[in-house]
Amino acid sequence: MSKITFLGAGSTVFAKNVLGDCMLTPALQGFELALFDIDLERLRDSENMLNNLKATSGSKCVVKAYTDRKEALRGAKYVVNAIQVGGYDPCTITDFEVPKKYGLRQTIADTLGIGGIFRNLRTIPVMLDFASDIREVCPDAWFLNYTNPMAVLTNVMNTYGGVKTVGLCHSVQVCMPHLFKALGMETEGVQTKIAGINHMAWLLECTKDGVDLYPEIKRRAMEKQKEKHTDMVRFELMFKFGYYVTESSEHNAEYHPYFIKRLYPELIDRFNIPLDEYPRRCVNQIERWKTMREDMVNNKALTHERSHEYASYIFEAMETNVPYKIGGNVMNTGLITNLPKEACVEVPCLVDASGVTPTYVGDLPPQLAALNRTNINTQLLTIEAAITRKREHIYHAALLDPHTAAELSMDDIVALCDDLIEAHGDWLPKFE
Repeated sequence: MSKITFLGAGSTVFAKNVLGDCMLTPALQGFELALFDIDLERLRDSENMLNNLKATSGSKCVVKAYTDRKEALRGAKYVVNAIQVGGYDPCTITDFEVPKKYGLRQTIADTLGIGGIFRNLRTIPVMLDFASDIREVCPDAWFLNYTNPMAVLTNVMNTYGGVKTVGLCHSVQVCMPHLFKALGMETEGVQTKIAGINHMAWLLECTKDGVDLYPEIKRRAMEKQKEKHTDMVRFELMFKFGYYVTESSEHNAEYHPYFIKRLYPELIDRFNIPLDEYPRRCVNQIERWKTMREDMVNNKALTHERSHEYASYIFEAMETNVPYKIGGNVMNTGLITNLPKEACVEVPCLVDASGVTPTYVGDLPPQLAALNRTNINTQLLTIEAAITRKREHIYHAALLDPHTAAELSMDDIVALCDDLIEAHGDWLPKFE
């Protein structure tokens, strides 16, 4: 029996989307859906939920929960990763509260910035443990990574893990529809080309019937920018650098040195930037789960419609050899010619029975490549820190981070890193 293994299956809502999709996919009937999580209560919740879904959908997939990770992975054809190491309490709280003592504010802190660096440092050892198991018990498996920080973790699994890995993020899928809905434009028949790095990929082309839609996009965006809305940072980046970016304004506010500034506190209001947004979301999700749990976990009438998540479509394309196009995070094997070859990039990819085949993009517009490189610098130094276990590379990663470097002195950045290492304690490996 073919097997799809879900690591972090305690993410019940996400497991419902990804594995519920698999249950509704004809080519995946008869697959074992293997669940693993270190939180046994959440693991059982997801098992119950999926068995209810199996009953209502009539799916022939087999749901099985495991408490032994290696056994969950054994013989898997596909592996989905959706873990979070350290959770909201204590690690996300630490990522936000310690930098605040230095006057460094963040919005999401799960990709770049000081929070992204430390999320990487506590997650990479776990990912490499996964890779070790995969090489032993399912060496031919495709690993679909949904966990942030996407670019670094996908890079590590490919470069150091020896595992066939593609990173998947919603931001490419929803980029153009989100923009067009905000601007009151029709999406039907619109062609797009998107490439860059995760959370900072660019809408390079946007046409309909051969007509460039960017002049109309910018005209409407300029009108919309006269009032407060949730996409003000992205619009400002588009006005200054020429292109719309895939990830949200709250994310991009902390990827650049221009928006969250102690010297210019008025920018927070002007660009409607939600400081401490991610901790707020975590608290809300924890509270919401208390009311959602009964309806989702023990609901014998639970139903599901196939979502827009890439995973089931990727599996379907590989099983049927009917090609499917995705936006995937892959190593830069000459795909974007003015970004470093060591980087993980986000480009259009073709999926079929031969696997994931990325497409050639060429040079990005020079200003976009330059913005990407500012983030790649920190990503690569974070990987260097994780692999060598040298504390100096943690400092390097933080010193090169655009937002951190714009706000703090070199000495304060080093001291902040030391404080975060101490505060994280055993959540981090030991660094020289």
